[in-house]
Amino acid sequence: MEFSIKSSSSDKQRSACVIVGVYESRKLTPAASALDALSQGYLSDLLKRGDMEGRLGTTCLLHKVPGTLAERVLLVGFGRERELNDKAYLEAVNAAFKTLHDSGATDAAFFLSDLNVQSRDLAWNIEQAVLAAHGSEYDPGTLKSTHDKKPRKLRKLVVCISDKAHQTQAETALKRGQAIAAGVALAKDLGNLPGNVCTPSYLAEQAQALAKTYKFKCEVLSQKELEKLGMSSFLSVAKGSRQPPKLIVMQHNGGKKGDKPVALVGKGITFDAGGISLKPAAEMDEMKYDMCGAASVLGAFRAAAELKLPINIVGIIPTCENLPDGDANKPGDIVTSMSGQTIEILNTDAEGRLVLCDALTYVERFEPAAVIDIATLTGACVIALGHHASGLFSNQDKLAREIEQAADTSRDRVWRMPLWDDYQSQLDSNFADIANIGGRAGGSITAACFLSRFTKKYDWAHLDIAGTAWKSGKKKGGTGRPVPLLVHFLLARAGQAG
Repeated sequence: MEFSIKSSSSDKQRSACVIVGVYESRKLTPAASALDALSQGYLSDLLKRGDMEGRLGTTCLLHKVPGTLAERVLLVGFGRERELNDKAYLEAVNAAFKTLHDSGATDAAFFLSDLNVQSRDLAWNIEQAVLAAHGSEYDPGTLKSTHDKKPRKLRKLVVCISDKAHQTQAETALKRGQAIAAGVALAKDLGNLPGNVCTPSYLAEQAQALAKTYKFKCEVLSQKELEKLGMSSFLSVAKGSRQPPKLIVMQHNGGKKGDKPVALVGKGITFDAGGISLKPAAEMDEMKYDMCGAASVLGAFRAAAELKLPINIVGIIPTCENLPDGDANKPGDIVTSMSGQTIEILNTDAEGRLVLCDALTYVERFEPAAVIDIATLTGACVIALGHHASGLFSNQDKLAREIEQAADTSRDRVWRMPLWDDYQSQLDSNFADIANIGGRAGGSITAACFLSRFTKKYDWAHLDIAGTAWKSGKKKGGTGRPVPLLVHFLLARAGQAG
């Protein structure tokens, strides 16, 4: 879809469809009022007759409105004007694009960005509209034999603003929205692929292709190289699979030489059967999403490279499968991590932390300014926070606040969880330095506590995205989260927040 910004009024817009708003009080938005005046009260009469009440998320598509230059006018309900918050805005905008795609219009003029959304500004409205537009045309069924590869009818969207003085701000927001949307789509695509397609080698190939396109560095370490590094914890997880493990190392050097990088570490378990601690069969197919941390790092890298962010970024992706086999980890096995700490494996399904701990040690060599790891780590986090917020853990309050700010700006929500020393004793082992699980109580917290033992040398945060990386049920599919959060965090670190 082609996007552009234009300073224009709705009554002068010639297009296949003009999108304007209406509130529950039958009050028209300024753009809708201009069309109403041009049509000699046609829209007002329609509202008086009750054909459109302005309830949040409702739409009404009108054809050949008298006096207007557009073929169609799409009225979108925004509910009560004084209650127009970001959630309501997104609900209405998503409804608008759903109707628009079903309308047959090939192009449209979008006049909803100027609305006053509580605690948000024009740039936020535009960025979210672009993300919604891209999301509305996303198709997860690319592997269907009957997949319709024809392009969507809607090919062009003009985001219209009322004040030309805001043109630069609007253009910047549009560019950001498109870059983030591309990163989200990449993360969705990778997450939705089945485990027999998206293998560790496939992930590595995608990273290399991305690096070639966007001119950043990418190195893929093989099993022999991982053995030389002493990554026995990571490699122990891969022993049950025929797919060779990979460590993907990416570097976007957009900042000054010598500036410490921000490091993103993404869990890349391309399929997780649980190993010897086998998962229940029901919904095990969704364990193809256990690499969504890795997918989000790739998505964030794409967006950062597309935006040419003036910041140094390192991306580390440890990737393998976790399957049962005669050579797989057994409960009670003890492995030695790259850090030298020994780990008693009490549950082979707590494999993500075994992979991440070596990656978190490896990243020390880059002397990072901050490290964020992203992982579909625990079902316990889903129980604690549901599917709305990712769990946030950190050993540094300032870093945690930065992530919370990025989460608010992107509306890619997080909730900070405790990382108190009180929980560490749950990981005590009689036979090794640390056990890989700490019991049912506080499972997401003890998982983060495990990782914290490998992050003493830098500022670190952990995002548990087990509840937010994908949706189950009828609308099953990857969400692309937390790509928006990560990009906004990087924007802020690059001095481009806003």
